[in-house]
Amino acid sequence: MKSGDHAAIDVPAESSAAVKGKAPLIASQREEKRGLNRGFGIADFLLRLGAIISTIAAAATMGTSDETLPLFTQFFQFEASFDDLPTFLYFVIAMALVGGYLLLSLPFSIVTIVRPIAVAPRLLLFILDTVTLTFATAASGAAAAIVYLAETGNPNTNWLAICDQFEDFCLKVSGAVVASFVTVVVFVVLVILSGFALKRQ
Repeated sequence: MKSGDHAAIDVPAESSAAVKGKAPLIASQREEKRGLNRGFGIADFLLRLGAIISTIAAAATMGTSDETLPLFTQFFQFEASFDDLPTFLYFVIAMALVGGYLLLSLPFSIVTIVRPIAVAPRLLLFILDTVTLTFATAASGAAAAIVYLAETGNPNTNWLAICDQFEDFCLKVSGAVVASFVTVVVFVVLVILSGFALKRQ
């Protein structure tokens, strides 16, 4: 071979038909991802509405739990109220804050429906939902412990069960705790949904 000769290597060019065939496939995959993320966004919005209802129910029920026994004397009156226990007061404040956060998060949830490919609002909701989940779980767990003591008492510490006397009070606080745990479960689902949606971005 002479020095002036050049070796030519033929690289098969991709046909225009193959390129045109790939374009609809990519567009179809993009639309499929967009539709699935929009479905995640709609589910997220509906779950937040449900969580708002359960959170308001928990805070309102606990905040109105008050019972006075008909047996009282001139100097003593037997009464049970949620603000007698700091744990129940903390529970009401915590549920009110969680409900406020859920209301404020609705516009961001709507953005994930309108713009299903947007990462920033979904990531923000994922982080804030995780923090709020921890907050709600702490409040619900603390209140559940007090309700358990009110139901069963503790002989080792001479704590008497009061639910035999204050039945309506215990019924209300128990219902409030159940509603708060419904909120906690909804938050767990919200975090999982956001995680799946972010993974598919």
